[in-house]
Amino acid sequence: MSDFSDFGDLADIYQEVVVDHSRSPRNAGALEGPTGQSEGFNPLCGDRVKVFVACLDGRLEDVRFEGNGCAICTASASMMTEHVKGKPVADVLDAFHRFHEMVAGAETALDDEMLDKLIVFAGVRRFPARVKCATLPWHTLKSAVEGSDASVTTE
Repeated sequence: MSDFSDFGDLADIYQEVVVDHSRSPRNAGALEGPTGQSEGFNPLCGDRVKVFVACLDGRLEDVRFEGNGCAICTASASMMTEHVKGKPVADVLDAFHRFHEMVAGAETALDDEMLDKLIVFAGVRRFPARVKCATLPWHTLKSAVEGSDASVTTE
Protein backbone atom coordinates (compact mmCIF):
# COMPACT_ATOMS: atom_id res chain seq x y z
CA MET A 1 0.00 0.00 0.00
CA SER A 2 1.51 3.26 -1.04
CA ASP A 3 -0.84 5.97 0.20
CA PHE A 4 -4.24 6.70 1.66
CA SER A 5 -5.95 6.41 -1.73
CA ASP A 6 -5.13 2.69 -1.70
CA PHE A 7 -7.59 2.23 1.16
CA GLY A 8 -10.68 2.92 -0.95
CA ASP A 9 -13.55 3.60 1.44
CA LEU A 10 -11.16 4.28 4.32
CA ALA A 11 -11.23 8.00 3.44
CA ASP A 12 -14.97 8.08 4.17
CA ILE A 13 -14.51 6.09 7.36
CA TYR A 14 -11.73 8.49 8.42
CA GLN A 15 -14.10 11.44 8.03
CA GLU A 16 -16.84 9.71 10.00
CA VAL A 17 -14.48 8.63 12.80
CA VAL A 18 -12.82 12.03 13.14
CA VAL A 19 -16.16 13.82 13.24
CA ASP A 20 -17.61 11.34 15.75
CA HIS A 21 -14.62 11.41 18.11
CA SER A 22 -14.16 15.18 17.85
CA ARG A 23 -17.82 15.88 18.63
CA SER A 24 -18.11 13.20 21.33
CA PRO A 25 -14.62 12.51 22.64
CA ARG A 26 -14.20 9.43 24.78
CA ASN A 27 -12.31 9.62 28.09
CA ALA A 28 -12.39 13.42 28.09
CA GLY A 29 -11.87 15.28 31.34
CA ALA A 30 -9.38 15.30 34.18
CA LEU A 31 -8.49 12.14 36.08
CA GLU A 32 -8.65 12.25 39.86
CA GLY A 33 -5.37 11.25 41.51
CA PRO A 34 -3.28 10.51 38.42
CA THR A 35 0.11 8.86 38.77
CA GLY A 36 1.32 11.01 35.89
CA GLN A 37 0.24 13.87 33.69
CA SER A 38 1.70 15.98 30.95
CA GLU A 39 0.75 18.98 28.83
CA GLY A 40 1.29 19.32 25.11
CA PHE A 41 1.12 22.27 22.74
CA ASN A 42 1.14 22.56 18.97
CA PRO A 43 1.99 26.20 18.18
CA LEU A 44 1.28 25.66 14.47
CA CYS A 45 -2.48 25.32 14.93
CA GLY A 46 -2.94 26.09 18.63
CA ASP A 47 -3.79 22.59 19.87
CA ARG A 48 -3.39 22.19 23.63
CA VAL A 49 -3.85 18.86 25.35
CA LYS A 50 -3.30 17.54 28.83
CA VAL A 51 -3.10 13.79 29.40
CA PHE A 52 -3.65 12.13 32.76
CA VAL A 53 -2.59 8.54 33.46
CA ALA A 54 -3.07 6.09 36.30
CA CYS A 55 -0.46 3.35 36.14
CA LEU A 56 -0.46 0.41 38.52
CA ASP A 57 1.92 -2.56 38.47
CA GLY A 58 3.20 -1.72 34.98
CA ARG A 59 -0.28 -1.34 33.48
CA LEU A 60 -2.11 1.76 32.29
CA GLU A 61 -5.26 1.34 34.37
CA ASP A 62 -6.86 4.60 33.28
CA VAL A 63 -6.16 7.49 30.92
CA ARG A 64 -8.04 10.69 30.26
CA PHE A 65 -7.39 13.92 28.42
CA GLU A 66 -8.60 17.48 28.26
CA GLY A 67 -7.77 20.46 26.14
CA ASN A 68 -8.65 22.51 23.10
CA GLY A 69 -7.65 21.26 19.73
CA CYS A 70 -8.63 20.81 16.14
CA ALA A 71 -10.83 17.89 15.12
CA ILE A 72 -7.84 15.69 14.25
CA CYS A 73 -6.12 16.31 17.58
CA THR A 74 -9.28 15.68 19.58
CA ALA A 75 -10.20 12.55 17.63
CA SER A 76 -6.65 11.24 17.93
CA ALA A 77 -6.67 11.80 21.70
CA SER A 78 -10.06 10.14 22.06
CA MET A 79 -9.13 7.07 20.03
CA MET A 80 -5.72 6.90 21.69
CA THR A 81 -7.29 6.64 25.14
CA GLU A 82 -9.61 3.88 23.97
CA HIS A 83 -6.71 2.00 22.40
CA VAL A 84 -4.26 2.11 25.31
CA LYS A 85 -6.49 1.91 28.40
CA GLY A 86 -5.80 -1.24 30.39
CA LYS A 87 -2.66 -2.21 28.46
CA PRO A 88 0.80 -2.85 29.88
CA VAL A 89 2.95 0.29 29.78
CA ALA A 90 5.38 -1.45 27.40
CA ASP A 91 2.51 -1.98 24.94
CA VAL A 92 1.43 1.64 25.33
CA LEU A 93 4.92 2.84 24.41
CA ASP A 94 5.01 0.38 21.51
CA ALA A 95 1.65 1.73 20.28
CA PHE A 96 3.10 5.27 20.47
CA HIS A 97 5.97 4.28 18.16
CA ARG A 98 3.76 2.34 15.76
CA PHE A 99 1.21 5.17 15.50
CA HIS A 100 3.94 7.74 14.91
CA GLU A 101 5.53 5.60 12.20
CA MET A 102 2.17 5.15 10.50
CA VAL A 103 1.21 8.83 10.33
CA ALA A 104 4.76 9.90 9.51
CA GLY A 105 4.81 7.69 6.45
CA ALA A 106 6.36 4.30 7.23
CA GLU A 107 4.87 1.95 4.65
CA THR A 108 5.25 -1.10 6.90
CA ALA A 109 3.04 0.53 9.52
CA LEU A 110 0.07 0.44 7.15
CA ASP A 111 -0.22 -3.31 7.61
CA ASP A 112 0.19 -3.18 11.38
CA GLU A 113 -2.73 -5.06 12.91
CA MET A 114 -1.68 -3.86 16.37
CA LEU A 115 -2.99 -0.40 15.46
CA ASP A 116 -6.51 -1.74 14.95
CA LYS A 117 -8.99 1.11 14.37
CA LEU A 118 -6.22 3.72 14.51
CA ILE A 119 -5.39 2.85 10.89
CA VAL A 120 -7.96 5.46 9.86
CA PHE A 121 -5.29 8.08 10.68
CA ALA A 122 -2.95 6.72 7.98
CA GLY A 123 -4.17 9.38 5.54
CA VAL A 124 -2.79 12.16 7.74
CA ARG A 125 0.63 11.37 6.24
CA ARG A 126 -0.48 13.18 3.07
CA PHE A 127 -0.76 16.42 5.05
CA PRO A 128 2.55 16.98 6.90
CA ALA A 129 1.23 19.91 8.96
CA ARG A 130 -1.60 17.71 10.26
CA VAL A 131 0.77 14.94 11.41
CA LYS A 132 1.59 17.16 14.40
CA CYS A 133 -2.11 17.46 15.22
CA ALA A 134 -2.55 13.68 15.21
CA THR A 135 0.63 12.89 17.16
CA LEU A 136 0.47 15.60 19.85
CA PRO A 137 -1.78 13.55 22.18
CA TRP A 138 0.50 10.54 21.73
CA HIS A 139 3.67 12.49 22.57
CA THR A 140 1.86 13.91 25.60
CA LEU A 141 0.76 10.42 26.67
CA LYS A 142 4.32 9.13 26.35
CA SER A 143 5.58 11.97 28.52
CA ALA A 144 2.90 11.32 31.16
CA VAL A 145 3.61 7.59 31.27
CA GLU A 146 7.36 8.18 31.53
CA GLY A 147 6.84 10.70 34.35
CA SER A 148 8.44 13.62 32.54
CA ASP A 149 7.69 17.06 33.94
CA ALA A 150 8.58 18.83 30.69
CA SER A 151 5.88 20.27 28.49
CA VAL A 152 5.54 18.59 25.12
CA THR A 153 5.62 20.66 21.96
CA THR A 154 5.49 19.75 18.31
CA GLU A 155 8.17 22.32 17.46
